[in-house]
Amino acid sequence: MGTFRVFKSLVKDSLDVITQGSLKYHIWMGVLTFVMLVGMYCYSIQIEEGLSVTGMHDRVSWGLYISNFTFLVGVAAAAVMLVMPTYILKDVDFKQAVLIGEGLAVAALIMCLAFVVADMGGPSVLWHMIPGIGVFNFPNSMLTWDVIVLNGYLFINITVPFYILFRHYQGKEAKSKVYVPGAMLSVFWAVGIHLVTAFLYQGLQARPFWNNALLGPRFLASAFAAGPALIILILAAIRSSTDFKIADKTIHKISVIVVVAAQINLIMLGSELFKEFYAPTHHSESAYYLFFGLHGKNALVPWIWTSICLNLLATAMLTIHKLRNNFKVLYFSCFILFIAIWIDKGFGLIIPGFIPGPYGKIAEYTPTAIEIGVTLGIWSLGAFIFTILAKTSIAIETGRLRYKTKELVKKGHYDQNLVDADK
Repeated sequence: MGTFRVFKSLVKDSLDVITQGSLKYHIWMGVLTFVMLVGMYCYSIQIEEGLSVTGMHDRVSWGLYISNFTFLVGVAAAAVMLVMPTYILKDVDFKQAVLIGEGLAVAALIMCLAFVVADMGGPSVLWHMIPGIGVFNFPNSMLTWDVIVLNGYLFINITVPFYILFRHYQGKEAKSKVYVPGAMLSVFWAVGIHLVTAFLYQGLQARPFWNNALLGPRFLASAFAAGPALIILILAAIRSSTDFKIADKTIHKISVIVVVAAQINLIMLGSELFKEFYAPTHHSESAYYLFFGLHGKNALVPWIWTSICLNLLATAMLTIHKLRNNFKVLYFSCFILFIAIWIDKGFGLIIPGFIPGPYGKIAEYTPTAIEIGVTLGIWSLGAFIFTILAKTSIAIETGRLRYKTKELVKKGHYDQNLVDADK
């Protein structure tokens, strides 16, 4: 009963925290809520009329939804780059950012699942994936492996931070023997969710564009570049808008992770381009369509070259130590690197796999307004969830949210400084 009472108090106090804030905070949450409502409206149209309202068709059956799903799996996996040095290597410089990274992983995984549901047409078909009721087809199907690893990683990233925050809320230290095993498991699980997603594409023999041995490793490299880059941007926003102190050293260390991963990602990209264009075969037509267009069809060409240019520019600026130490340059570099990898792992990976079709026909894909509305709604959902998680975590970590202080206040035995800190 004591634990339940503390949990009930935590829920109540968290609701108080997330419903209070500055004018900017309320505007931010209001905008996210509005975009989510627009997304729900677009999704209601899709449920009523079916996937025919999207730009997908029998030739290109995966589009904007799966493109975002693939990218967000990498964002979720990137939390491991903060978890490992904090919980396992005991690097205190990463400690301030690790809960933010795990909160981002939770939000990204929820968005991943939402994009899968949207791509399936509606939640009513999910029963097919329930073991014993539907056709789960484990372990033969890579899709079932993906379901397991994504939900398992979501469970780990909810339980480990919750335990730590729950202990801190009571004014106690979290026991390392409880959370460290979960943290170590999350390190291997993070690699697993991205490799399994890569294997899902690699295992489709009819799509030679994805039959690439470097697909899995490049998934990891791009994830460990884009994810920490987003974390740096989020930490910058938190530093400027809250009293949560994040040291410069923390951001500088994360930026080293970003630049190394971005460099490895570019090396792998160069290797893929050599393989496709040095001795091309008919299996290289998807790559030709992506980079140069085929038979007058070139919808993706501007996208992929924009991605490559932004990728090269960001990596070059991050590689130069003097530029990377300038926070304005660092933030700009992280932003364009994030956009570059979003394009590359989205439109640059998913769509060309279907073009040209098995009989050589080129049927291009363009997302509709309904797809874009649903996509923006899901991204807003993720931002909304992350904001709630981050605001609560920051309140607990800074000491503004404490269970014991409130209990002492009720009994009339308290330190006025602690009461002021709770306000």
